[in-house]
Amino acid sequence: MKIAVAGGTGRVGRHVVEVGTERGHEMVSLSRAEGVDVITGEGLDDALEGVEVIIDTATGPSPEEQAATQFFVTAARHLQEAGLRHGVRRAVVVSIIGTDKFHGGYGVAKVAHENAWRSGPIPARVVRAAQFHEFVGQLLDWGGQGDVGYVPEMTTQIVAARTVAEVLVDVATSPASDPDHIVEIAGPRREHLLDLATLLASRRGAPLKVESVLDPDDHDAQMQATGGLLPGPEALLGGPTFQAWLDEQ
Repeated sequence: MKIAVAGGTGRVGRHVVEVGTERGHEMVSLSRAEGVDVITGEGLDDALEGVEVIIDTATGPSPEEQAATQFFVTAARHLQEAGLRHGVRRAVVVSIIGTDKFHGGYGVAKVAHENAWRSGPIPARVVRAAQFHEFVGQLLDWGGQGDVGYVPEMTTQIVAARTVAEVLVDVATSPASDPDHIVEIAGPRREHLLDLATLLASRRGAPLKVESVLDPDDHDAQMQATGGLLPGPEALLGGPTFQAWLDEQ
């Protein structure tokens, strides 16, 4: 099967390309590094020639709600228009577990991303993933102030990007099923972000004290802290744990 991966050089996309190739599929990476721009549409017609399925893992440069929404909706529209011209049969889009519970920010932008695909001319499936292992380091870096690292109070079932990629390829290559069914993929166990960030800081060898923060007036922060981003009972679960993933790095 010939599969195109939007964002094929990104955190999840590169693993999707790798997994698909290992399974014998012909993988096409769509990124600006390969001369394909999902925002302008440049290079899409050549890249999608003969492609049967698109897996959309592309992300924009800004996490801000309006900018991220514009990126996702524009990219989805261009991928659909070019895909329709070249006979693409279906698409799979990666999203975030619990994204429909957010009142603002990036979570709202991801809902717009899902809707843009599901309301388009190409049948699309949504795969919602828990936070990626790399997310811990990002938050620790963003929240560093002197010798203290601040991270949001959060309960998560963190997952490896490679594990998410495997599920994306599974869904992309499986026979068509209920397009309204959202697949969830998460890690093997519940974790507290503070514990994960403390472990990472220790592994880095930095003299850093890690503390969690919570704004009691922020709905989204409260939702994250109380398990709003945890997977549902029918979610797929896969390792490695965060600690095992760190051991492999």
